[in-house]
Amino acid sequence: MPRLSPDEINRLRAGLPDDVERIAFHEGTEPPGCSPLNAEKRAGTYHCAVCGEALFSSAAKYESGSGWPSFFEPVSPEAIGTKRDFKLILPRTEFHCANCGAHGGHVFNDGPRPTGQRWCANGLVLDFRPASEE
Repeated sequence: MPRLSPDEINRLRAGLPDDVERIAFHEGTEPPGCSPLNAEKRAGTYHCAVCGEALFSSAAKYESGSGWPSFFEPVSPEAIGTKRDFKLILPRTEFHCANCGAHGGHVFNDGPRPTGQRWCANGLVLDFRPASEE
C-alpha cells in the first residue's frame, strides 16, 4: 500500500509522459537495452521518477547483462514494496515504489553477492541524481 494518498498519486500521474505512465501504473516494461541508465557509472542515487523517493544507490548497481539497470539491493527495505506477478504464468516478484506505488520492475534470485538478488529496473521510472548534485 503506497504511503501517498490516492489524490496525491493522481496529481503526480497527471504530469507523466505516456511511456512512464504505462510502465509505472500499468506495469509495463521498456525494451531491453534502451535506457541510458544502463551505461551510468557515476556515484549517486536512483529515485522514483514519479514521486522522487530514493530507491537504489549506485553502490549497489552492477552490469547484469539483462539490458535493464540492475541492483543487488534497494537503498532501504522501506523504500520498496513487492508483490507476486503471474503475468508470464510462472510467478515472479514485482517491485514498486513504497511511496507512490509506481511499478519499477522485478526482483530475481540470480544476482551477485552479498544478496544474490537482481533488482531489474525499468530506466524510464528511475531518476538518477549524481552525488555531486545531491
